[in-house]
Amino acid sequence: MTDTAAPAPPEGRSAPRAGLARRPDGSPAPTAWERARGRLPAGPDPLAWLGAVLVALLALVLRLWRIGEPRAFAFDETYYAKDAWSLLRFGYARDYLDTADEAILAGETTTQWADDPSMVVHPEVGKWLIAAGEWAFGMDPAGWRIPSAIAGALTVLVVCRLGRRLTGSTLLGCTAGLLLALDGLHLVLSRLALLDVFLVLFLVLAAACLVLDRDRTRARMARLQPGPVGPGGWGPVRGVLVRPWLLAGGVCFGLAVGTKWTALFPLAAFGLLVWAWSAGARRSFGVRRAWLRSALVDGVPAFVQLVVLNAEAYEQELSATQYTQFAGVDRSVEGVDEDGCLDGELQAVRDEDRRWPTATEPDADGLGEVAQSLRSLWSYQRDVYTFHTEFLVCSEHSYQSSPRGWLLLNRPVGVAAENDIPPGRDGCEAAADSSCLRQVLLLGTPVLWWAGAAALLWAVVRWAATRDWRLGFVLVGAASTWLPWLRYDDRPIFLFYAAATLPFTVLALTVALGRIVGPDRTPTRRRTLGVVAAGSFVLLVVLNFAWFWPVWTDGLLTRQEWLDRIWFARWV
Repeated sequence: MTDTAAPAPPEGRSAPRAGLARRPDGSPAPTAWERARGRLPAGPDPLAWLGAVLVALLALVLRLWRIGEPRAFAFDETYYAKDAWSLLRFGYARDYLDTADEAILAGETTTQWADDPSMVVHPEVGKWLIAAGEWAFGMDPAGWRIPSAIAGALTVLVVCRLGRRLTGSTLLGCTAGLLLALDGLHLVLSRLALLDVFLVLFLVLAAACLVLDRDRTRARMARLQPGPVGPGGWGPVRGVLVRPWLLAGGVCFGLAVGTKWTALFPLAAFGLLVWAWSAGARRSFGVRRAWLRSALVDGVPAFVQLVVLNAEAYEQELSATQYTQFAGVDRSVEGVDEDGCLDGELQAVRDEDRRWPTATEPDADGLGEVAQSLRSLWSYQRDVYTFHTEFLVCSEHSYQSSPRGWLLLNRPVGVAAENDIPPGRDGCEAAADSSCLRQVLLLGTPVLWWAGAAALLWAVVRWAATRDWRLGFVLVGAASTWLPWLRYDDRPIFLFYAAATLPFTVLALTVALGRIVGPDRTPTRRRTLGVVAAGSFVLLVVLNFAWFWPVWTDGLLTRQEWLDRIWFARWV
């Protein structure tokens, strides 16, 4: 974004007028050509980059502080950290012995693996990133968590830059990044070896690439079409068929889907948004029936660059795994009731009759090897789908929650806890008749989330009134990462799945803060009040973050200090 005035159309040419003919102050409204030309990238802004990097470094320090605590497999780390290590050593995820947790924490990492493969649950991209940390820093809690901390800090950096591009303000962009850095849910996920923080990073990167593609495509169209499109014209076509930032977005979406399949929903939603943006650009240049024409000249190439490239990236990412070692998974045929639910604990039964066909085949060569690999890949996808659609049906979990209340923090997830620490031990200063405890709780910063929910409601109303593309962008991101979960509330799902919604909530909140401050930089009473209100909110988030810091970082608390932070019974 640039604050400089857009250049005028070439002499002798006119650009089509779009929007209102006059601004509210009576001055002429900018033409579509001028607005598109204004999207041309300005030179690098060292101050903007410096601010974003400093905020990201702050986020990294917060996430690395005592990252090895608790020294345990916290929550689902017991799956992903061990799967990552066996990917690193064997090329595929192996099963492990019942004694593996204690042995690995004691430093024994070579004798705890069984010959059978581990159950297939998610694709491998996130696990390979965890494996990179274990390779670089060792098979211990710090080693398997450091990649998450780096991914969390990089997400903050991208949100800073994306916020600046959406608002045109370096201060607001850094504010968006700071708000994300100070969220407790994102903080805890950035300190655990789970997959969600990598999913969030790739989704935000993909979304940022699409915004860059929007700006650069419109600027390129302005260069290629300096005058109005004639009757029946299509506008520029060949010059905008290949769009580098759209290609980059396809790769990022491929990485996201290769981490968790839930990225397919925002991929579809943002793909439609790209088409809407392209159609809007052509209509602003005077193209008639722009939606239909854009579907052909923009939609088809965008589908290839986003979806086809996404599928190719996904396949290449998974090709590093030796699929032919896996057995298929099936449900136990015993204890199934009339509703198709298992009585008792759900379990996977490895059935020789359900092994992948390629498991016992000799390795093929040439085109036969390609066909064999694709058959193995299909079996892999089948097993992932089976797990999520059959194994979790009718099961329950003490921390599961309805997605309807996620944005209001209805049910946090307890990741780790150490209770009944007696007075005098580990620095516990509780009264003689009380005790201390440590906890890691997956809970967002309440002030930030509650204000963010209000900001999303405001964004819906504001978008309906103004069709502001920035609000449309954040609403598509928030809706596509949250609403699909409403279809799956019949099985255990958790609050931290809303981590993918958080960056778009933060961006909606940042745009709202920009409206509160106002666009006019002239010192006025209205601007002063706006700056005070926005600054007070950010300060309140900082204080709220500091208050909950101990329950996010395994801090030592007396029982009363812990109760002071558990504001609702559902948070226990």
